[in-house]
Amino acid sequence: MQLISAPASPFARKVRVLASETGLLPRIELIDTAVLPVTHNEQVNASNPLGKLPVLLTDDGEALFDSRVICEYLDSLHDQAPLFPAEPAARWRTLRLAALADGLMDAALLLRYERAVRPAEYQWDGWVDGQLGKVRRALASLDAQAHELQGSLNIASISVACALGYLDFRFADLHWRQDAPALAAFQAAFAARESMRSTEPA
Repeated sequence: MQLISAPASPFARKVRVLASETGLLPRIELIDTAVLPVTHNEQVNASNPLGKLPVLLTDDGEALFDSRVICEYLDSLHDQAPLFPAEPAARWRTLRLAALADGLMDAALLLRYERAVRPAEYQWDGWVDGQLGKVRRALASLDAQAHELQGSLNIASISVACALGYLDFRFADLHWRQDAPALAAFQAAFAARESMRSTEPA
């Protein structure tokens, strides 16, 4: 298998962490690239018409995209405890938390593009405030639900940890831990896992 991704992408990191935790990482060739909303990456576009990362090229020659789809596919390839719960109540709780983490990542990436890619004279303070609002509401909600994450290893805990890692990487000035102590405690423990340490962006 081949994973086309960007080392700084929190969505790609989520895939790499899950692959590491399930023992699948040695079976995956990592292909680093980069995409921006205003540029074309033909390698990525050929596999994902949306031009977004990550993309997994399976051994059968199929291209899978969207990190959650890739993660669920990888979760079907190992014999350990599943990281996507099968029991309905646990599954929907877990997927809801994972979706909240994905939304946090989306908002943070849009903030990053606005600040780092859009020319300064075209940047929109209202847009920035809107995305920051999403980030802060997601953090508050995750902090209130941190007891469901603490000590767990599943797609939700992996997604949340990667989202928070991206905030530390790109938005250290947010100081998110000040208002989310329970979430900070979860992150401190989860970030110590080898899968997280080995995928930390430089």
